[in-house]
Amino acid sequence: MSPPDHAETPEPDQGEAPGAAGDGIVVAPMRPRHLQGVVALEAATNARPWSERLFRDELRMPASRHYLVALCDHVVVGYCGLMATPDGGHITTLAVDSEVRRAGIASRLLLVQLRAAVERGLTAVTLEVRITNRPAQELYRRFGFAPGGIRRGYYQDNREDALIMWSHDLDLPEQEARLDSIEAALRSPLVALEPTEPTRRALR
Repeated sequence: MSPPDHAETPEPDQGEAPGAAGDGIVVAPMRPRHLQGVVALEAATNARPWSERLFRDELRMPASRHYLVALCDHVVVGYCGLMATPDGGHITTLAVDSEVRRAGIASRLLLVQLRAAVERGLTAVTLEVRITNRPAQELYRRFGFAPGGIRRGYYQDNREDALIMWSHDLDLPEQEARLDSIEAALRSPLVALEPTEPTRRALR
């Protein structure tokens, strides 16, 4: 499992920044060349940041991991990770640069990540979010996540509890329609680069 302090976005993503249309943001598979930017953003957004080595180790497991970056002019402005488990998928980490929050970046990352989960045969995805982070919880609810329990003292920086959230039945038409509706509401078109092998390999 992933270390604590992850699996939540700091982005209150209900709206988008003025001028977001045509912002040039692209969602792409995370590659080693992105790690300098990923690690810098990780250090800026997490109290207990992952190391570059940890990210490299994650990228070496494409059969059970799927990592994305959001790029703006080739600069990393967000990232999201998915891990396959026996019970389904687990969003391991999600972060967005504070300079570009409210630009719909977390929504774009989740759209691509959840669709990738379905492609790989996953029908349920879970994540943890700080119990006090209501904006992030609302974002996840838009994507069909619902509370499923509490992890006491999960966040080691302040021993805050984590709310466990699940999204089930990802393969049903209702969930596909939900994602299509979220994408249609984006002010800037979703641009996602297709993964190549072995990234496309099933997460099992």
